[in-house]
Amino acid sequence: MALLYTDEQKDFLKMVKEFADETLTPEVVKECDEKGECPEELFKPAFDMGLHMLEIPEKFGGAGLSYATTAMIFEKLASYDPGYAITLVSTFVALRSVMIAGTDEQVQHFADIIAPGKFAAFALSESNAGTDAGSVQATATREGDDYILNGDKTFITNGSLADVFVGIFRTSDDGNKGLSAFIVEKSRGGIAAGKHEDKMGLRLSNTTDVTFDHVKVPAANRIGDEGHGLKVALNSLNLSRAFVATLAVGIMQRALDESVKYAKLRKQFNRPIIKFEAVQEMLADMATQTEASRLMVNNTMKMMDEGSLVRKEGAMTKTFVTDAVQKATSDAVQIFGGYGVSKDYPVEKLMRDCKVFQIFEGTNQIQRVTIANELNREYSD
Repeated sequence: MALLYTDEQKDFLKMVKEFADETLTPEVVKECDEKGECPEELFKPAFDMGLHMLEIPEKFGGAGLSYATTAMIFEKLASYDPGYAITLVSTFVALRSVMIAGTDEQVQHFADIIAPGKFAAFALSESNAGTDAGSVQATATREGDDYILNGDKTFITNGSLADVFVGIFRTSDDGNKGLSAFIVEKSRGGIAAGKHEDKMGLRLSNTTDVTFDHVKVPAANRIGDEGHGLKVALNSLNLSRAFVATLAVGIMQRALDESVKYAKLRKQFNRPIIKFEAVQEMLADMATQTEASRLMVNNTMKMMDEGSLVRKEGAMTKTFVTDAVQKATSDAVQIFGGYGVSKDYPVEKLMRDCKVFQIFEGTNQIQRVTIANELNREYSD
């Protein structure tokens, strides 16, 4: 790989590989994919290793790893199963909202909840509020020192697993300025998850609707000022898009690995198909796009480590990489030929898993709008 890893990063990657080889065996991954289930017990080894605490600063009880190092770890996990990786990453989506706009007390409270081995979820999307996040209708009504939360959220990753949510609710009718962000502990009651979505890909990842029914939270649980909820959400998603991309790189690397191995073994006309120019071109493009994507992710992560909110760069990285992974997995299926569409071989699953990467965390179409708007501002002078 093109990145120059430190000795510490090499040690982390070796440890994660050993963990994944033992925990995410092909048999386990295949069974979870076929059943469309997310067994909580499968994550206990990850919790025991502290993989849910990587980004949390040491002063709050976490590992305090850089974004760049954390990304490398989750790329490796995603190469085994991106649904497993995104289950852990989704906890960090919620965490980042608190770290960006919350108080130290709120970050510590959040960290204390997940530290024993618990999940978190980011609750923004609704049936009519996806790309148009400002259309959120779930409400937070102020009553003295508390808020009462009501409404339905859709397509929530970790929806039925989470012990704590970061939710975006409407506190006034003032459009985008009428939204606020809250930490919502499941223990408060009134929170119910719907059925696990029967998805095309990422079937190990738990995705549900979540209903908030007269959930009382103290005003101290509000993240940032009232009316700043959309800003909190968008700043968190800016960072999260780079992590979506790093999972996509993991899928691309797996597609490349499987394709090269197969092309060396599969013979037609008395020679391995890796000797055919058409196959060589696909493999070369796949390898090049994988390396380019990995480098782009790494650079964006380093910018994040320096404190940048990467509004443009996160959008660019997410768009480039998640478009590239579509071609990589499609070419992998093509290289496998008829076997590529068989569930007895791994590449059809990679193709199913990666499609949603162009959709969640903001569609690639809206990312291009964001990039263009940022360019317009940069060249305004």
